[in-house]
Amino acid sequence: MELSKVKENEKMTVAISGRVDTVTAPELENYIFENVEGIKELVLDLKDMSYTSSAGLRVILKAHKTMSSKGSMKIINVQSDVMDIFEITGFSDILNFV
Repeated sequence: MELSKVKENEKMTVAISGRVDTVTAPELENYIFENVEGIKELVLDLKDMSYTSSAGLRVILKAHKTMSSKGSMKIINVQSDVMDIFEITGFSDILNFV
């Protein structure tokens, strides 16, 4: 998994590439929550994310809950295989996909 971010004022976009699983999910969680202070809009760019396990889903849901109280979160550029995971788990009904 590789992570990169772009901050613009109170907006942060985090690009996630590769697989998010039980090994890499803690790194994703730390990366998001170490950088979210002062952010009102979080964008997760999943263009290059090929897979997420339940551990990755948990991190994304935690980020969504955190951002709901201080702003918003949206997910962009989701690959069809990853979108299938969101749909099967019901996350597609909870999260904001653009």
